[in-house]
Amino acid sequence: MIGNMQIELNKAKANNYAIPAVNAISSLMIKKYVAVADSVQAPIIVSLAEAHLGYMGLAEAVHAWEYYATQTNVPVMLHLDHGQTMEVVKRAIDLGFPSIMIDGSSHDFATNVEMTRTIVDYAKGKNVAVEGEIGHVGAGSNYETDLRTTSIYTTVKEAVEFLQQTKVDSLAISIGTVHGHYQGTPNLNFERLLEIKNSVDVPLVLHGGSSSGDDNLKKAIELGISKINIFTDIVTSINRQLDGNFDYFEVLKQIDAGITACLTHYFNLFGTTKWGKVK
Repeated sequence: MIGNMQIELNKAKANNYAIPAVNAISSLMIKKYVAVADSVQAPIIVSLAEAHLGYMGLAEAVHAWEYYATQTNVPVMLHLDHGQTMEVVKRAIDLGFPSIMIDGSSHDFATNVEMTRTIVDYAKGKNVAVEGEIGHVGAGSNYETDLRTTSIYTTVKEAVEFLQQTKVDSLAISIGTVHGHYQGTPNLNFERLLEIKNSVDVPLVLHGGSSSGDDNLKKAIELGISKINIFTDIVTSINRQLDGNFDYFEVLKQIDAGITACLTHYFNLFGTTKWGKVK
């Protein structure tokens, strides 16, 4: 079913689980993501990153989401991930994306606020949820975004001020994860996460969940994270399944197997399967 991002993130926040956000670059990936979500009876966020528009267009993503969401009784949310340009973000809203991320985190604080507030104002009255980012999640080997590679940790002061000035519906924060494959040993700042959680009242988002470690992700959820992006681990799981076999139809089967293995793991790890058991 078509899911409401704010309802589902607030439900996850209240019941201490997280919803996986997985990037798609084709309608076939959306179809498979929804099938896995249906099999474990848990909500899912299907995302299209601006950096991936060369693989799948905005309108195609909307049509695929609207169709495949009707094939299940669990909430399926469509989300624009890392919208970097105002034109693309506004077009996504106009085409029917119910949730978008405006990512001004590579800019200075004032510019980030201005960009984000402009999109929040544009989304008003259109029933569109807006995610912003304060601090900056950098990148290792990168499949998801072409923003700068260095990370800037989120401070409590800036998180509070950013939320007050932009009125975003959810907030992505930087506590030590990176996009893509993690270079070195993950060392997440859980003390900072707890301080931010206790200072703001919107659902918190963790980008760069892939390769951050199951124990780290479980603890992040316990301390207030409600949405986790895991796209790189999906790609890695697919590559592992392929194992040098390049027959086209066999490749499609192995892609499905890789998605199923990785996404099922994270549904269980994140506690998303609590969805049908809580109010």
